Amino acid sequence: MGVLKNTETAGNSTGLTQAKSTEPLDPVNRDEHAEKNFKLSGTCVGYLALLCFLLATVTLLQTCYVLQITMVFKSQAATKDAGFKDLMVKYQVLNNSYATLFRKYPALNQYCTVTNGSVHECKPCPAGWELFGEKCYFFSSDRRDWLSSWYLCLSQGGHLATVKNKEEQKFLWDEAQRLSQGDSYWLGLANVNPDKVWRWVDDSAMEDSIQFWDEPPQTEDSRELCARLTARADPKTSWYFITCKNVLKRICERRQGSPLL
Repeated sequence: MGVLKNTETAGNSTGLTQAKSTEPLDPVNRDEHAEKNFKLSGTCVGYLALLCFLLATVTLLQTCYVLQITMVFKSQAATKDAGFKDLMVKYQVLNNSYATLFRKYPALNQYCTVTNGSVHECKPCPAGWELFGEKCYFFSSDRRDWLSSWYLCLSQGGHLATVKNKEEQKFLWDEAQRLSQGDSYWLGLANVNPDKVWRWVDDSAMEDSIQFWDEPPQTEDSRELCARLTARADPKTSWYFITCKNVLKRICERRQGSPLL
């Protein structure tokens, strides 16, 4: 019996609790609760609106930046394209003028040889001539007497080589040795004039300080003598005098840029 009563008592307590929990809220509390929910919802909506505004602003700025970059690239590309077209027009005009110049002055072909089929490579000396200082030099492989050698140099727009300083002498000696291994070449120096004074072919006198004789010529020698350069032991003693009827190679010289005859 005691157990039964306790069970009933517990059951009654549970029922009372459930009855209390299901009681309706007081109208005042319900309004406050609704007001809090409304305020919270309003705050969330405000934050959401602000977030949307910021997102829209960032998107707009990104779009403007991309458009600006695109316009800059297009402008640069257009400028480069216009510059390239202008450059090509100028190149074509220059190329036409270049071709006209070579047709008008064929002598330029002596200095500007054609490479790669159409490209002119210009040099200060014609083909086969060596440049030193302001002169071009030609070392022949054929042999003639001195007078014939002089005429041949004249026919090429120059004359037999004249030596006016030590550097020029050293250059001629080096080239003669390289090309002929000690062979002899006519220089433009002789005593063929009536007064038998040694002179260069340009009619300048032989200077005392610019002489490179192995043995100086004798003034009492009445023969017509001419000077040869022989590249052997020492460039300082490489001039020899012999009769002008001997047959030797020759060194011609001419100013750079002067046309061949």
